[in-house]
Amino acid sequence: MRDDAIVWRAGAADVRAVAGLLVEFRDHMGHASPSVASFVSTVGRLISGLDAEFWLASSERGQQAAAVCQLRFRLSVWTAAEDCWLEDLFVRGAARRRGLARALVQRSLERARERGCRRVELDTSEDNNDALRLYESLGFSANSKGHSRSLFLGVRLDRDAS
Repeated sequence: MRDDAIVWRAGAADVRAVAGLLVEFRDHMGHASPSVASFVSTVGRLISGLDAEFWLASSERGQQAAAVCQLRFRLSVWTAAEDCWLEDLFVRGAARRRGLARALVQRSLERARERGCRRVELDTSEDNNDALRLYESLGFSANSKGHSRSLFLGVRLDRDAS
């Protein structure tokens, strides 16, 4: 593993690079949607706002991005500060095991501190052992909110439902 990854915050000029990596992530997860156009549009909206950031990484200066992460920020009544949600982290298959994911998570933690966040949270599949090892090595825990295990729950809202 290398520790000299190049990490930069994505800007308006990087919308297509971010969207392209997220499409690869979608495909890796075995999904058919959202569409490429939807990714481009949504990434463009998020990059121009204050509550989300995308970070890109490559193995060498001048190379195209081979990894991406998305950070979302929201004010918490429990901490009177922002929380950071590490929503997506993806490394292109050919670029894995080069320290890009670690560099992105480390930069995410630094960025959260810079913004005054009191906590960083994320979710991952319990069978994603590589991700779990990475996150745990950087201090993440299923017990970060107390003595019992924290669970991430959700519900899909169907647009067509009345």
